[in-house]
Amino acid sequence: MSKIKVAVVGIGHLGSRHLKVYSELHDLVDLVAVCDIKSERTTKLANHYKTPFINDYKQLIDKIDAVNICVPTESHHEIAKFFLSNNIHTFIEKPITTTVAQANELINLAEKNDLRLQVGHIERFNSAFQSIMHFKEKPLFIECHRLNRFPNRSLDIGVVMDLMIHDIDIILGMIQEPIVDIHAIGVNALTSLEDIASVRITFKSGCVCNLTASRISEDVMRKIRIFQQNAYISLDYVKQEAYIYKKTDNQILKHALPIEKQEPLKKELSHFIECVRQEKRPLVSGVEAKEALEIALQISSQIKEHLATIQKK
Repeated sequence: MSKIKVAVVGIGHLGSRHLKVYSELHDLVDLVAVCDIKSERTTKLANHYKTPFINDYKQLIDKIDAVNICVPTESHHEIAKFFLSNNIHTFIEKPITTTVAQANELINLAEKNDLRLQVGHIERFNSAFQSIMHFKEKPLFIECHRLNRFPNRSLDIGVVMDLMIHDIDIILGMIQEPIVDIHAIGVNALTSLEDIASVRITFKSGCVCNLTASRISEDVMRKIRIFQQNAYISLDYVKQEAYIYKKTDNQILKHALPIEKQEPLKKELSHFIECVRQEKRPLVSGVEAKEALEIALQISSQIKEHLATIQKK
């Protein structure tokens, strides 16, 4: 089978990482071009990977089978719509778009043209997370912490869209039940949008999820704990480690789960290419990404109202 012709559009912090991974997938991928409106840094990377540089993504038509979009969120819809309209399989970094209506349009375009649309909710491809799914039963309570240092990037969106949306996607994938209540608060400490957020989500079954996200923390933390009957699971996404604690004869025993550590981004992009080659539905298609976006927007709206109330006092 011939290689999939791919271009990366948007060569910032994430785009440069995606570019590196595609260069390592040379048995599956033909990296046709890198594209960015900023030419100096992108030209250096293009030369490093021996790949042509262009500054207009519309010039890629008829040259590629698939595109990888890593531009700021506000441009996701416009650029993805262009490629999907021109029969090109599309990978978009999360969040899928800025509105649910935009997401629906991309989903419909992909379905109409029989194209693969995948969104970069990378934690689904973390080896530790994939290992715990074998031990998950009926969660009663879930606790997520996602803390990061101030990024100096992605400041066009708040911490909910930037970080918390990963955990939103994870819990929606695990619980798969209607949400009956959302209670969110947040603070904009360093930017005009929320930099810290705390959310409680209640599902129809009674399962409660507490999510905390910060992009102004001193330390990096990405953890989830899942409590279920007579056991709980603890997962560290950064270390790719997971433990299950089980009650046995009135005592709690700790067991390390077997994990073969792999680079999540490489697994994610390999999955995208596999879906294109084999015409399979991506693990995180536009549908799953839209559902996470919808909840994230509700949370962001609550936080905006909370901040407005604070500022009036």
